[in-house]
Amino acid sequence: MSKIDDLIREALEGEDRQMAKELEEAGWFRLAFGLFRGPLGWVTWVLMVVQTVMFVAGGWCAVKFFGTEELLPAIRWGISGAVLWLMAVSLKLSLMPQIQADRVIREIRRLELVMARRES
Repeated sequence: MSKIDDLIREALEGEDRQMAKELEEAGWFRLAFGLFRGPLGWVTWVLMVVQTVMFVAGGWCAVKFFGTEELLPAIRWGISGAVLWLMAVSLKLSLMPQIQADRVIREIRRLELVMARRES
């Protein structure tokens, strides 16, 4: 924590101190698992289920790709597996902007709390 964070914590009292504790910088895993809660948590669950299905299907295509001896079926299985894996990765990465937005909102709330304390 920085010196400014320590000064903010010292200036707060009671309920404000509890609120500041909730707004502290969260780690990556806390932010990532926080996406599964709240009003839009169901969207994250759906994305993760679809992403998992795509990843498993891509793995199945890869097994078929390596087990095929003819060229045309190998190309079909290989392209299918690669496309499924790329789609799975892009779905997983689509959650990163939401994590960043949550971090920004947390910092804005923290600044609002500091401003409110200075006004009173």
